Amino acid sequence: MSEQAAITVYARERGAELGDLFGIFFEDLNHAADGGLYAELVQNRSFEFDPIDHPDYDALTAWEKVERGGGKASLTIGETDPVNARNRHYAVIEIETEGGGVGLMNRGFNTGIPVKQGESYAFSVYARRDGSVGEPVRVTLEGADGQVYGQAVLHVGSSEWAKYEAVITADATDYGGRLAIVTKGSGRLCLDLVSLFPVRTFRGRSNGLREDIASLIADLKPKFMRFPGGCLVHDGSLDADDRDSMYRWKNTIGPLEERPARRNNWRYNQTLGLGYYEYFLFCEDIGAKPIPILPAGYDPHHKRIVPLDELQPWIDDALDLIEFARGDASTEWGGIRAKLGHPEPFGLEYIGIGNEEVGEPFFERYAYFHRAIKAKYPDIKVINSSGPFAAGGEYERGWASARENGSDLVDEHYYQSPEWFLANYDRYDRFKADESKVFLGEYASWGNTYYNALAEAAFMTGLEKNAHAVGLACYAPMLCNVDYINWKPDMIWFNNREAFGTANYYVQQLFMHHQGDHLLKIEASGLRKPAARPPAPIAGALSLGTELGTVQYWDIRLVNDDTGETLHFEGLNETLTDSREDRERGSAKRSLGLGRTDWERYTLHLKAKKHSGPRGFYIHFGQSDEHNHFTWEFGGWQNQDSVVVSKVSGRGSCLTQSLLTVETGTEYELALSVSGRSIRTYVNGELINETEDRLPVIEPLYYTASADRSTGDVIVKVVNVQDENVCADVVVAGSPASLAAAEVFELSGHGLDEENDFESPKRIAPKRRELRMSDNRIAYEFPKHSVTIFRVKETGAGR
Repeated sequence: MSEQAAITVYARERGAELGDLFGIFFEDLNHAADGGLYAELVQNRSFEFDPIDHPDYDALTAWEKVERGGGKASLTIGETDPVNARNRHYAVIEIETEGGGVGLMNRGFNTGIPVKQGESYAFSVYARRDGSVGEPVRVTLEGADGQVYGQAVLHVGSSEWAKYEAVITADATDYGGRLAIVTKGSGRLCLDLVSLFPVRTFRGRSNGLREDIASLIADLKPKFMRFPGGCLVHDGSLDADDRDSMYRWKNTIGPLEERPARRNNWRYNQTLGLGYYEYFLFCEDIGAKPIPILPAGYDPHHKRIVPLDELQPWIDDALDLIEFARGDASTEWGGIRAKLGHPEPFGLEYIGIGNEEVGEPFFERYAYFHRAIKAKYPDIKVINSSGPFAAGGEYERGWASARENGSDLVDEHYYQSPEWFLANYDRYDRFKADESKVFLGEYASWGNTYYNALAEAAFMTGLEKNAHAVGLACYAPMLCNVDYINWKPDMIWFNNREAFGTANYYVQQLFMHHQGDHLLKIEASGLRKPAARPPAPIAGALSLGTELGTVQYWDIRLVNDDTGETLHFEGLNETLTDSREDRERGSAKRSLGLGRTDWERYTLHLKAKKHSGPRGFYIHFGQSDEHNHFTWEFGGWQNQDSVVVSKVSGRGSCLTQSLLTVETGTEYELALSVSGRSIRTYVNGELINETEDRLPVIEPLYYTASADRSTGDVIVKVVNVQDENVCADVVVAGSPASLAAAEVFELSGHGLDEENDFESPKRIAPKRRELRMSDNRIAYEFPKHSVTIFRVKETGAGR
């Protein structure tokens, strides 16, 4: 008789503290702030859009001239005597013929300004006029057809700038609305910082957040929030006053008219209306600890570097930020915070220096920040960086820096295929408790399907069970406006009127709601392990390629490393070209096929030279089709890396990376060596990359257990990735009390390709039920493709 399968939790055998393990990451990409979480409804409110933000932008982007009833006017941009020198542009309406009124209109974001019947909107503007002083200025919310849904009348009574405000209540619903500002008379009407907010924002805050998006975030119950990015933190010039400067937190606080517009490196404009003060407020409102990320005076994208003898102001920015968050009102920056409306400190336990940096210049500068912060605030946990890759040279450099400096945490980032997450769920099993802890600051599998969420849930059990080594983790990116997509997948999707959480969102929510405070010992018995096949070698087609340039390949041979058999591609000397001109002419030749091999161990030798273009060489191998293959990219993105990438069902995983640049006109000897699932690359005889492509070995169940200190509940998380149901008893051993019942929260019953969407925002969402226990045991059938969480409640025990 076979043993009854069981998952046994030992309620009195405690493991590592879970601390602040699961949280969130906010980055302003996909119009996550302006046009998203930040509730401002007017796009380009200060007329500061510029081609430096995006080639299609100008100061009147999202605005248009209004001429009604025979009225005529010119609409231009003024710069003389602005409201504030940091935002020098404003709109000038020169009235030529008043007619039925002239002015300007804003189209908002997405389909327009969302207007809801019965809702009120707070309008404000800075205005001045010369001529017809006192002539009414009519502000209307209206439809594309001109139907007026609500209005206010202002009287601009001076040739000096003044702020005017009104509240407009809508009498109809239209998600494609417009904001129009129209006047009559003569002379000029000047307008700046034209703003429209719903009166009902999250927690009712002025300059506040969109209620539905903020509520979805709050409903996660995150332990922390990392902000404001992301690559936007360090991608920019070194001058804080430049339009395209790095993200400098001091530019983001204070009156809105004093916050300079900023080029967002995701190719749009940041008003910075959602700034550091608002970030801290939001963290406070949702009970999340703030984790700000600051630049270290090094832009790895463009190699801009602050000299070491000029680094002190950047270090001071970090120290001042800590004082802004923690200092009382008697301190300089605590006093500034108090004047902004928050006398009490926000509190700050963590600070990050750098975002997925690569290159020695960052790590050299990081040490200065670390020492200065620890000298003044020894209790602050300082976070180092290990780049945007899961392994390789820069990853190891980041960890070496952390060990050398005693960093509290190391920020790891990676976006990989679901298969990679399943194959690497035990990634942190071998990490040590007495070293720097992992901050998994950005991670996601490629997609928002139920399968993606399921693979991530299995991986998250590995994060939790290794809480001795993993301190913090947050899925990324969090937000995406469907009409302004820079990057996907994303956890929450929205348009201008509604938002929904993906399947990934609900997995994150389950793990955050049921994290617990410390691990409990858990073990399984009697589970039948799925049959595993021996890992197949990397076999398939080979080819050479190029992207956005011209490269040459020659002297090519393929060697069987077991038998010595050699395939010579004699006389093959091929130039591949993929310039924009080639594409336009239809003459691009991007790849050269070399046939296929089924050898288990082989080495491809070749010579290569780049003649032109921003990138280098692409060697594809183990290819079964265009969606499933491996690539060695030498001089790929920004021509600064040598990476090995695995692609499964079109979803890529960077297996390893090293810094390396391809020089134009230089001849290289390249070698790619494959042995089973192991891969090595060589440039001019030097080993550059070494990695192994691990295949998923599906566990019968993925599981972890923890205890909730406040409730006394025992929490058990179980993920079934298999294509079949699994029956097992859930047993709580060692409890001095009888266990009467368990709350069960479960995601199950969904096709692997299913997704949530605007039509069915909760198609994939957890269901709750209660189960009775018998002898501290529940017999349970875990559905195939499911995430199940038990909260086991004690009765009869003192708490």
